[in-house]
Amino acid sequence: MATTLPIRVKRAYEPASPEDGTRVLVDRLWPRGLRKTDAAVDHWVKELAPSTELRHWFGHVPERWDEFHRRYEEELRQQPEKLDELRALAAERPLTLLFSAHDEAHNNAVALRDVLLEQEGR
Repeated sequence: MATTLPIRVKRAYEPASPEDGTRVLVDRLWPRGLRKTDAAVDHWVKELAPSTELRHWFGHVPERWDEFHRRYEEELRQQPEKLDELRALAAERPLTLLFSAHDEAHNNAVALRDVLLEQEGR
Protein backbone atom coordinates (compact mmCIF):
# COMPACT_ATOMS: atom_id res chain seq x y z
CA MET A 1 0.00 0.00 0.00
CA ALA A 2 1.45 3.38 -0.98
CA THR A 3 1.79 5.95 1.73
CA THR A 4 0.11 9.31 1.68
CA LEU A 5 2.24 11.09 4.28
CA PRO A 6 4.72 13.63 2.91
CA ILE A 7 7.78 12.90 5.06
CA ARG A 8 11.26 13.99 3.98
CA VAL A 9 14.69 13.83 5.56
CA LYS A 10 17.28 16.60 5.35
CA ARG A 11 20.54 17.57 7.00
CA ALA A 12 19.95 20.23 9.63
CA TYR A 13 22.81 22.26 8.12
CA GLU A 14 21.00 22.70 4.79
CA PRO A 15 18.99 25.91 4.40
CA ALA A 16 15.28 25.75 5.12
CA SER A 17 12.93 25.90 2.17
CA PRO A 18 9.16 26.36 1.87
CA GLU A 19 8.84 22.75 0.69
CA ASP A 20 10.11 21.54 4.08
CA GLY A 21 6.82 22.26 5.80
CA THR A 22 7.20 21.47 9.49
CA ARG A 23 10.88 20.96 10.38
CA VAL A 24 11.56 18.49 13.22
CA LEU A 25 15.03 17.83 14.60
CA VAL A 26 15.25 14.16 15.60
CA ASP A 27 18.78 14.06 17.06
CA ARG A 28 19.44 13.75 20.80
CA LEU A 29 22.22 16.35 20.59
CA TRP A 30 21.98 19.78 18.99
CA PRO A 31 23.95 19.84 15.68
CA ARG A 32 27.47 21.07 16.32
CA GLY A 33 28.17 24.57 15.07
CA LEU A 34 24.55 25.28 14.07
CA ARG A 35 23.04 28.37 15.62
CA LYS A 36 19.46 27.93 16.78
CA THR A 37 18.49 31.12 14.99
CA ASP A 38 19.76 29.65 11.69
CA ALA A 39 18.24 26.19 12.10
CA ALA A 40 14.57 27.03 11.47
CA VAL A 41 13.56 24.09 13.67
CA ASP A 42 9.86 23.97 14.52
CA HIS A 43 10.16 21.05 16.97
CA TRP A 44 13.03 19.20 18.61
CA VAL A 45 11.95 15.66 19.49
CA LYS A 46 14.93 14.30 21.42
CA GLU A 47 12.78 11.48 22.81
CA LEU A 48 12.65 9.80 19.40
CA ALA A 49 16.39 9.90 18.85
CA PRO A 50 18.28 6.64 19.27
CA SER A 51 19.46 5.89 22.79
CA THR A 52 22.98 7.01 23.59
CA GLU A 53 24.06 3.37 23.80
CA LEU A 54 22.63 2.53 20.37
CA ARG A 55 24.05 5.68 18.80
CA HIS A 56 27.53 4.90 20.14
CA TRP A 57 27.31 1.25 19.04
CA PHE A 58 26.27 2.24 15.50
CA GLY A 59 28.97 4.89 15.14
CA HIS A 60 27.67 5.56 11.59
CA VAL A 61 29.34 2.38 10.32
CA PRO A 62 27.33 1.48 7.18
CA GLU A 63 27.93 -2.25 7.72
CA ARG A 64 25.94 -1.98 10.97
CA TRP A 65 23.00 -0.23 9.30
CA ASP A 66 20.57 -3.17 9.11
CA GLU A 67 21.10 -4.09 12.76
CA PHE A 68 20.96 -0.43 13.83
CA HIS A 69 17.69 -0.02 11.93
CA ARG A 70 16.21 -3.10 13.63
CA ARG A 71 17.31 -2.04 17.14
CA TYR A 72 16.20 1.56 16.62
CA GLU A 73 12.80 0.40 15.39
CA GLU A 74 12.43 -1.56 18.65
CA GLU A 75 13.19 1.61 20.61
CA LEU A 76 10.72 3.63 18.57
CA ARG A 77 7.90 1.13 19.08
CA GLN A 78 8.12 1.91 22.81
CA GLN A 79 6.83 5.43 22.05
CA PRO A 80 3.73 5.05 19.89
CA GLU A 81 2.26 8.35 21.06
CA LYS A 82 5.32 10.30 19.85
CA LEU A 83 5.18 8.50 16.49
CA ASP A 84 1.49 9.37 16.24
CA GLU A 85 2.31 13.03 16.94
CA LEU A 86 4.72 13.09 13.99
CA ARG A 87 2.16 11.37 11.74
CA ALA A 88 -0.41 14.00 12.76
CA LEU A 89 2.03 16.77 11.85
CA ALA A 90 2.66 15.11 8.48
CA ALA A 91 -1.08 14.83 7.86
CA GLU A 92 -1.38 18.63 8.19
CA ARG A 93 1.48 19.62 5.89
CA PRO A 94 4.83 18.25 4.66
CA LEU A 95 7.14 17.05 7.42
CA THR A 96 10.93 17.21 7.25
CA LEU A 97 12.96 15.18 9.71
CA LEU A 98 16.26 16.93 10.37
CA PHE A 99 19.50 15.14 11.25
CA SER A 100 23.13 16.17 11.60
CA ALA A 101 25.00 13.05 10.43
CA HIS A 102 27.19 13.29 7.33
CA ASP A 103 25.83 10.05 5.85
CA GLU A 104 22.53 10.94 4.22
CA ALA A 105 21.53 7.30 3.60
CA HIS A 106 22.39 5.73 6.97
CA ASN A 107 21.08 7.86 9.83
CA ASN A 108 18.31 7.88 12.41
CA ALA A 109 16.05 10.24 10.42
CA VAL A 110 15.98 7.78 7.50
CA ALA A 111 15.15 4.91 9.86
CA LEU A 112 12.49 6.97 11.64
CA ARG A 113 10.88 7.90 8.32
CA ASP A 114 10.86 4.22 7.35
CA VAL A 115 9.03 3.33 10.57
CA LEU A 116 6.52 6.17 10.21
CA LEU A 117 5.73 5.23 6.62
CA GLU A 118 5.64 1.49 7.26
CA GLN A 119 3.16 1.82 10.12
CA GLU A 120 1.09 4.37 8.20
CA GLY A 121 0.71 1.89 5.35
CA ARG A 122 -0.73 -0.85 7.56
